[in-house]
Amino acid sequence: MAYDEGLAHLMRDDLHEEPGITEKKMFGGLCILLNGNMVCGVQKDGGMFRVGKPREAEALAIEGAQEMDFTGRRMGGFIDVDSDLMGDDTRRGQMMALALANARALPPK
Repeated sequence: MAYDEGLAHLMRDDLHEEPGITEKKMFGGLCILLNGNMVCGVQKDGGMFRVGKPREAEALAIEGAQEMDFTGRRMGGFIDVDSDLMGDDTRRGQMMALALANARALPPK
């Protein structure tokens, strides 16, 4: 599965001043990592954020977010988002803040 390069560009812009950011092709899309820990990803029709289990309820309250079900089983701490959320600077920013908080709390890999 290919990912949406326009959505990837939005994510890169959001994180351009963040030190320690790298990219890796994973899960059929593009994942963005902070110090080796996953922050977010871009897929064909949307994206995903790794917010961690403590921030999951807050993330799911954002319109356009849902539990991630990548393999047929729910993935705790991961949030799947639609393209409308990805295109909305405010909602994407809220989700990115949650994901960055999670990644910053993890030891570097």
